[in-house]
Amino acid sequence: MADKLSIVMYSGTADKFIPLGVLSQAAAAMGTQVEIFVTGFALRGFTEQKQELPFPAEFAALAPALGHGMQQAKVASWDKMLRQAKDLGAKIHACSMMSEVMGLQLGDFNDLVDDMVGAATFLKEAEGGQVLFI
Repeated sequence: MADKLSIVMYSGTADKFIPLGVLSQAAAAMGTQVEIFVTGFALRGFTEQKQELPFPAEFAALAPALGHGMQQAKVASWDKMLRQAKDLGAKIHACSMMSEVMGLQLGDFNDLVDDMVGAATFLKEAEGGQVLFI
């Protein structure tokens, strides 16, 4: 595995936040540097005001069974997984341009977000590592 994993988190649907948590936590636990760039509709999931993340229409009927299965298997929520990844050194950056477009400032984000950076800064941080787009 690469020494660095950078994830661009764009999607604002609940089904995408679960793999963000799983991959971030796993990579950080393996000693990999993890950088997450949150942009687009995903920014809503990181605001101070808790927002219900929707499931895509084609998966909405499956959402209750997924939630139940995760509870039964004692799978941590996506944000708890991200907190564990952060405890291991992962960094979460909000996209400054999309934040501005959506009328969000750094103070509008919850404590998972470390800072606001532009795309060029994130790309420089991602250089030399593996990049995933969710």
